[in-house]
Amino acid sequence: MTTALPSQSSSRAALPGLDAATLTSLKKLTQAYAVTAFLALMIGVLLGPLQALNYGGINVYDSPLLKALLGSYYQGLTLHGVLNALVFTQFFISGWMLYLPVRDLNVRPNMRFAWFTYLTMTAGLLTAAVPLLTNDATVLYTFYPPLEGSPVFYIGAAVMVAASLLVAGQVVWLWLAWKRAHPGRVTPVVTYMSVATWLMWVVAALGLVVEVVVLLIPWSLGLTRGVDPLLARTLFWWTGHPIVYFWLLPAYISWYAFLPRQAGGRMASEGLTRLAFAMFLVFSVPVGLHHQYADPNVQNTWKVIHMFLTFLVAVPSLLTAFSAAASLEDAARAHGGRGLIGWVRRLPWGNASMTAQVLAMVSFIFGGAGGIVNASIAFSPVVHNTAWIPGHFHITVGTATTLTFMGVMFWLVPHLTGKRLASPRVALASVWWWFTGMMLLALGMHWQGLAGVPRRALVSASAQQGVYDAMHLGLPKAITAASGIVLFVAAILFYAVLWRTLLSRRVDDPERTPIPTSEAISAAGETLADASPLVRRTEPLLALTFAALVLVILVYGPVIAPMLANYQFIPGQRLW
Repeated sequence: MTTALPSQSSSRAALPGLDAATLTSLKKLTQAYAVTAFLALMIGVLLGPLQALNYGGINVYDSPLLKALLGSYYQGLTLHGVLNALVFTQFFISGWMLYLPVRDLNVRPNMRFAWFTYLTMTAGLLTAAVPLLTNDATVLYTFYPPLEGSPVFYIGAAVMVAASLLVAGQVVWLWLAWKRAHPGRVTPVVTYMSVATWLMWVVAALGLVVEVVVLLIPWSLGLTRGVDPLLARTLFWWTGHPIVYFWLLPAYISWYAFLPRQAGGRMASEGLTRLAFAMFLVFSVPVGLHHQYADPNVQNTWKVIHMFLTFLVAVPSLLTAFSAAASLEDAARAHGGRGLIGWVRRLPWGNASMTAQVLAMVSFIFGGAGGIVNASIAFSPVVHNTAWIPGHFHITVGTATTLTFMGVMFWLVPHLTGKRLASPRVALASVWWWFTGMMLLALGMHWQGLAGVPRRALVSASAQQGVYDAMHLGLPKAITAASGIVLFVAAILFYAVLWRTLLSRRVDDPERTPIPTSEAISAAGETLADASPLVRRTEPLLALTFAALVLVILVYGPVIAPMLANYQFIPGQRLW
């Protein structure tokens, strides 16, 4: 990846390279996406401790202040989920995965279109925010009818998703233009990972787009007499599980491409990296039925097929774990690390960005193990719709993804703005506090989930407290409540660093903070003719996307067709 404005070589003469004005505008756009994302996260994080205290047995929703601000526990949970899981991730990823391939390929994007997509996404956010804040769309973020929210919410959400697809289209268009200008060249690895992720998201988003545009918006506007909840759930989970990989893969890009250099080492293998992302592209989407094991009128055969496909997605995750660990070990041993695990001490633990990402990877070990449980048709009924699920969710998205993005911001903001990171020691402390808080939350929630405590419930105000008292959950409840306080402290520390950095004076040329691109121990090479068979076979991303789409149709078509043939018109319900 280029880290400064390179000169035009003859091989790149067919495409206009980045000029200074375009690069400046691109950096401002990326900063706008990132700042919007972390503003959404900040608001969502403020609501997080309320959820933790609830599962700690402390009902704070009856306080006069919260009653004045929130209509109910469920409105707070909806805001927390939408802002953290949908808005934060979508904005950061859209800026991050436009900026990286543009710099990697040294191509000039259409900045008017790029700014248009950001403004469109922001317009969708503001549109959806109105019914969320007025308690007119307290349907959580799972789009489950017959719970019916305001059509304004569904329209705003649809605009946000459409904007992300416009970003995907621009990145793919730039990549194809580069391919035409450089026939026979291997796609640079950062661009490869970015394009693969965007193409996976295009296939994955189809389910949610159809649900919202075809079913929910007309239904909420009163244009249809009802909606089929089972069909809507199936379309939602077409997107609902792959969206987790849309959140994770941008973090993986940093783990593969940037973390090794930050640690002082090298990427293990470009070929292995491409294989992992190619597998995610093909196998990430046809897995949604493992969320619907308890749903009627879906044949068990298809549920089992989706289960095995979900297990197959674990393979590229294991490849990622191996590659990331190998890169870190390479770095540590280059700096004198010895022993089977003693080399870990030689990693630069004083670097907040590196530490954040390594801790994020550690958390994902537990998240991946829990994911196998969730996907199993034998074990899933034990944890389904219990507190185990949000416990799992917080160590995948809440830690593996969010903590990685927090760590990325420690170098990305100086790179975009020329401002130096304020208080590196406080930044490092925020990382450890966040990791500790999330591990405590995961422990407490998994524990309670195994005991049968339900998710998405105001358990602290239940009329049947004797049921929970009989579970003898005093310790996990205390751990969960404490996690909310620890995470609140972590958020204060992180945002103190972030806002101080953003509001400080520019002191450097932004390019003096380079993109920390890593060299590879086993590189892919520059031309396909000289590349390994693995690199050549994973290069045709459009063909792999077509294969992914065919696989999705094969495993979802026989499931959805009977639902369409026996469509049930169920009227909407409002329970808040």
